Amino acid sequence: MQRRRVVSAVGVMLLALATTACVAQDAQMSFFITSIGPGDGADLGGLAGADAHCQTLAAAVGAGGKTWRAYLSATASGGQPAVNARDRIGTGPWYNFNGIMVAENVADLHSDNNKLSKENSLNEKGEMVNGRGDDPNRHDILTGTNLDGTASDATCNNWTGSGEGTANVGHHDRQGGGANPTSWNFSHASRGCSQEALRGSGGDGLFYCFATGS
Repeated sequence: MQRRRVVSAVGVMLLALATTACVAQDAQMSFFITSIGPGDGADLGGLAGADAHCQTLAAAVGAGGKTWRAYLSATASGGQPAVNARDRIGTGPWYNFNGIMVAENVADLHSDNNKLSKENSLNEKGEMVNGRGDDPNRHDILTGTNLDGTASDATCNNWTGSGEGTANVGHHDRQGGGANPTSWNFSHASRGCSQEALRGSGGDGLFYCFATGS
């Protein structure tokens, strides 16, 4: 009986330690790739809808106490100026689920010095996202940006379209095809805006989320 109690106590302690570690990781996490998209291709409900999706996914893993923003740009429309993805994500630094700093600040994020990779660009659950060579390939990440994080003209109607059009995407695994195959934020334009079109070139309607620090 005493032995059973000791074993039980050890089990409780290990569970507590594992839970504490998970909470600590979630508390530090300030960057992730969405594990799933909203499900309607590049129609994310606009920037507001994409931000809400980031917030919901973060909250589901205990990181909802931060303000999350999608790394997405938007073109000028309806009298509103263009929105640059780089201007809406805070100032950094940003850490993944495992506590690894992927970028110190905005300049570092858009330089060759960032630590974004298949191994480091994890989803909100701490899982690696499928890349080139995996089945299915999900490495096309929606951004709508140019290499420097400024707005392009390929945003699937500012993230409200799921039919015709295109969106600039990056490769989270830093490999593949396109004009800039190793770029995390602008490798090429998508084949369309529907879920099928995004999957056709190796995507799944996923995008990056950053905590703004506020």
